[in-house]
Amino acid sequence: MQTRVRLEPWSAGDFWLLERKNEPAMTRFLGGPEPAAKLTDRQRRYEALSAREPAAGRMFRIEWTPAGEDPGDGDGDGDGGRTESVGSVGFWEREWQGEPVYEAGWGILPEFQGHGLAAAALTELLAYVRAHGTRDSVHAFPGTDHPASNAVCRRAGFTYLGDVDFEYPPGVPHPSCDWRYRVGRPQGGLTPSG
Repeated sequence: MQTRVRLEPWSAGDFWLLERKNEPAMTRFLGGPEPAAKLTDRQRRYEALSAREPAAGRMFRIEWTPAGEDPGDGDGDGDGGRTESVGSVGFWEREWQGEPVYEAGWGILPEFQGHGLAAAALTELLAYVRAHGTRDSVHAFPGTDHPASNAVCRRAGFTYLGDVDFEYPPGVPHPSCDWRYRVGRPQGGLTPSG
């Protein structure tokens, strides 16, 4: 069965989603909830990132059409109908081990986890990076203590490079897995929307 997601550019109206993603259940592997001022700054950065040229990175809201639903009004043309905002996914520029790369991150709200939505959204994101990006690799750094996010990387076609100490939040080393996706070559894993 196909998991259908659509990525929508992050906008001012998505702050509610950032607040939901700041709940303890969502930040357990990220050092805990952030104060309100940091959330406001994060919202500003997400909007600014999505206003830059596409190769600089993007944040997206993930829209999901539940199985059996037309992502439209029922006539198959995709112009209305039931969708749910289920989380976010994005990529941004960074230097990693002396090379210019992209880093990817995502989060699916608890009530929507376990449906393959993170892997589907990450796969759509990788298609966007292939179309618009200028860097050879996309890296993800889920904690070694986060099996679900590591499984998302595997399912989306990333290659595990090993364990690293990655700082998140900044200044706080966290044992993480370094996953890499080579943008320029076909990968295993899912196809977009699959």
